[in-house]
Amino acid sequence: MTYYMNISVIGTGYVGLVTAACLSEIGNEILCIDIDHEKIKKLKNGHIPIYEPGLEEIVKRNIKSGRLKFSTQVKDLSFGDVAFIAVGTPPKESGRPDLSAVYQVAKSIGEHISRQTIIVDKSTVPVGTAREVETIIRAQTKKRRKNIQFSVVSNPEFLKEGSAVMDFMKPDRIVLGIKESWAKQKMKELYAAFVKNGHPIIVMNRESAEMAKYASNAMLACKISFMNQIANLCEIVGADVESVRHAMSLDQRIGEHFLYAGAGYGGSCFPKDVQALSSLAKDIQYPTPLLDAIEEVNIKQKLVLFQKIQKFFKNIEGRRFAIWGLSFKPNTDDTREAPSITIIDKILNSGGIVSAYDPKAMTEIKKIFGKKIQYGKEMYQICKGADALILITEWPEFREPDFNKIKKLLKNPVIFDGRNIYNPSLLKKKGFLYFGVGR
Repeated sequence: MTYYMNISVIGTGYVGLVTAACLSEIGNEILCIDIDHEKIKKLKNGHIPIYEPGLEEIVKRNIKSGRLKFSTQVKDLSFGDVAFIAVGTPPKESGRPDLSAVYQVAKSIGEHISRQTIIVDKSTVPVGTAREVETIIRAQTKKRRKNIQFSVVSNPEFLKEGSAVMDFMKPDRIVLGIKESWAKQKMKELYAAFVKNGHPIIVMNRESAEMAKYASNAMLACKISFMNQIANLCEIVGADVESVRHAMSLDQRIGEHFLYAGAGYGGSCFPKDVQALSSLAKDIQYPTPLLDAIEEVNIKQKLVLFQKIQKFFKNIEGRRFAIWGLSFKPNTDDTREAPSITIIDKILNSGGIVSAYDPKAMTEIKKIFGKKIQYGKEMYQICKGADALILITEWPEFREPDFNKIKKLLKNPVIFDGRNIYNPSLLKKKGFLYFGVGR
């Protein structure tokens, strides 16, 4: 059985906005709170600051229905039976996450809640954060001499950029770290509508829930770095990583997911979360050489494609390269930690020229490179006169291009495939020189 609830979501970034939109979609009344006045103004008018398939439609629909509202007022933290903390936890120079925003929100919640409330840590936070948030809120309620019953719950998100709406609406699992039985019941009621697919709501202590998020992302990152090392070995010994991957994937103990070799991983989660978990281990003086190696391998892997380009052309100065794909993965405009940034930097520093195209990430990449690179309005335009084509992000529209057209446009029939999406034999027959990863 599910119950209508009033819910506040603090933070309107990627996680906060998806959470708010999806919870309003099933009938709850949601108030999104953010200190960024310009962002809130745009959201009130239905302008979405990120690209995520399906999100804009849900946001606009629920704004129109009146179920989804936005505010910049701190006093509105008193709104709702449940308050989700979904603010950013960016990495510090040390790799440790910056929790200042989380703790500031906790302080503000303690200053404003007026009735029984569940406070949900939705931000990705280290083990022990829920306990600290509880301490901060309790200190504020005591200052006010208010005996308010509240519960701090750890509820990590497992959203994939590019399919976040579907992941929220039909999750593999929902993880809840809870102390109080009354909060457990309410959270189960809140999420009941999302687990009709039979997937479980798993309840555990808060420390376990916080660790589950980091461990999951570290495991996925580990598989990617492992396959990238196998790919580099394949090139040396004359094996094809795609054949190796296929043979591995048929083993049910291994499976097929995240076994694809390429130009390295990026995004807002894997790099940050692996660093955070490694930093946590250092803080408690527990050595984790495997965790450290995951990130080290990934940093080196982002250079592999450039090294192939440099080896082939010898001198890059004055040469122009067409780059397809700038976001860290398809179906998002997110360029955080994207391999494209490393590769473009290396080409520019070597005196090369870059012409770039991406279906959604052009605005974001312009914030980084400005006028240092050229930008195309469509994928074939940037190929004209280029010395080579470099595929970095495997957007669907790049998967089956007109190779005859590409060959006519390029100065040299050379393709560097950073995601192994093309058939080397086919391209060889068409007269291309093809370079993949581990092929």
